[in-house]
Amino acid sequence: MVIEFEGEIIYWRGPAPFLFVAVPEEPSQNIKAISGMVSYGWDVIPVHVRIGDTEWKTSLFPKDGRYLVPIKMIVQNSENLEVGDRVSIQLAVG
Repeated sequence: MVIEFEGEIIYWRGPAPFLFVAVPEEPSQNIKAISGMVSYGWDVIPVHVRIGDTEWKTSLFPKDGRYLVPIKMIVQNSENLEVGDRVSIQLAVG
């Protein structure tokens, strides 16, 4: 499953401070529907992500009925991203 969307970069001081983009509600529901086939536990979903010219592997995790995409520091630096920026994201789930 490939999903494309735009979202705002947010800061969340969870287990480790990080920047994230929330997957919109409808795609989050679609991901949840297949989570049993792709999750490796705790409803965490492995994905390939692309923002701009940067691609990486990470895992989505659930928060408040949606999934969050972690934006790694190397991605923040290479794409010159910060809190509040709107980005276009492509996710390949699984």
